[in-house]
Amino acid sequence: MKKNRTIIFIIATAMLLLAACAPASAAVPSGPNAPVRQISVVGVGQVYATPDIAYINVGVRSTADTVGDALEQNNAQARVIKDTLMAEGVAEEDIQTSSFNVYPQSDYDFQGAITRTYFVVENTVYVTVRDLTNLGRVLDAVANSGANNIYGINFDLQDKTPAQADARELAVDSARTQAQQLADLTGVGLGEIISITTFYSYPMQYYGYGMGGGGAAPMAAEVPIAAGQMQVNSEVTIVFAIK
Repeated sequence: MKKNRTIIFIIATAMLLLAACAPASAAVPSGPNAPVRQISVVGVGQVYATPDIAYINVGVRSTADTVGDALEQNNAQARVIKDTLMAEGVAEEDIQTSSFNVYPQSDYDFQGAITRTYFVVENTVYVTVRDLTNLGRVLDAVANSGANNIYGINFDLQDKTPAQADARELAVDSARTQAQQLADLTGVGLGEIISITTFYSYPMQYYGYGMGGGGAAPMAAEVPIAAGQMQVNSEVTIVFAIK
């Protein structure tokens, strides 16, 4: 009986040793559940386009001893600015109120005592300018008509589709070139595409035309505004199978 147990132990030990010495490739799953060998690359495409639209914030800040007086002054100034914008060719639907604030404010002497309490009314409109050749004249006109807060000029494209297509094509070409190079360097074949994901970004051109506080001084000449060019970026992640 003891002899039989010894023989069984020797056989089991031999089987374990044979399993440990088996080639590593034998442990790699095969068949339908085997992992797909793949190459994943990120391609980037970037194009430049000339903006054809601009967005600006135009505001009026009024102060008075009473809320009623401050509102009356502000409303009168805001009407003049709106009329001025429309006279310069800005459509009424392109003039949108973005903020309206009413609040009390106090002045203090050197000892911290209140010397005056008054009310502030701020009215800001978001303006879309579709004719960039007229942008400088629009800015001058609203400044001279009483706007004392002009800021945040952003340039953009009304239709990004053509620029998107060009950037996307460059990104895909970049990804395919990278994948082929990796395949050649590692001695494998490039197979079919498994998946594609894409991402776009549009850095808007910003022009800081700041004015605020105590009112706008008349301008002698039209403000020179250069729209420049804006970037349209496309990024694609493509996963290729390895043959």
